[in-house]
Amino acid sequence: MDDVEVAIAAAEAGAAVVRELYGTAVGRHDKSPTDFATDADLAAEKAIGEVLRSQRPHDAVVGEEFGASGQGDRTWLVDPLCGTLNFAAQTPLFSVNIALRSGAETLVAAVADPLAGEIFWTAGTTATLRRSGVDTPLMPSATSRLVDIDADAPRDADLLPAELIDPEFRDIFAPRVSSTTLTLAWTAAGRRAAYVSNGILRDSVHFTPGIALCQAAGCIVTDLRGAPLHTGPGLVAAADAKSHQQLLDFIARRLPKP
Repeated sequence: MDDVEVAIAAAEAGAAVVRELYGTAVGRHDKSPTDFATDADLAAEKAIGEVLRSQRPHDAVVGEEFGASGQGDRTWLVDPLCGTLNFAAQTPLFSVNIALRSGAETLVAAVADPLAGEIFWTAGTTATLRRSGVDTPLMPSATSRLVDIDADAPRDADLLPAELIDPEFRDIFAPRVSSTTLTLAWTAAGRRAAYVSNGILRDSVHFTPGIALCQAAGCIVTDLRGAPLHTGPGLVAAADAKSHQQLLDFIARRLPKP
């Protein structure tokens, strides 16, 4: 298999585990008072790891639950269950995220929606949805005006994205909080007009696959000030230039001057 098919196979393996365990009583493993993993997170990461070790034994792997293993110029970033709290609350909004990095470049990425049976994938130049074995190009669109706001920014962040939501914002956009980076894939697919987050996102197992999808699909992707991604705080991924600029204007009113 080539790299993108390995990513898809790994995402499918993780998704099969998550799908099987959804709605069952799973163990909970606390990380902090407000964060935890479940047995599904751990089992899905093990299933993904088996695929990667069998297909790419010489690559490094960084997983959300089991950390780093192996060495090499190529590193697989693995988020086995993005939206763990949703999963645990039996809310069907979560994903399995895989990306392959070489240096600063994301070579391939795959994001699986276990319950919808969808795989969003990219090999770096185009973005594609695979459903029932059929591949369809992803086409961003701002028509919905739906903007997903990441409410999990660090407490000491200079901007909490939720602070953007005021009457004027709602005159233009329809804010949503889904609490999973699956919504980045939805932005690439035209199901969301944009996605806004804050924090340090470089080499993130959560964000890297979705960012790669948005970039490959042709979305406008920058930091919160409109500069190249990772040169400043946060992330704005928008379907078109107009929506992107409107969001930057709202953000500029609240973000401290650099």
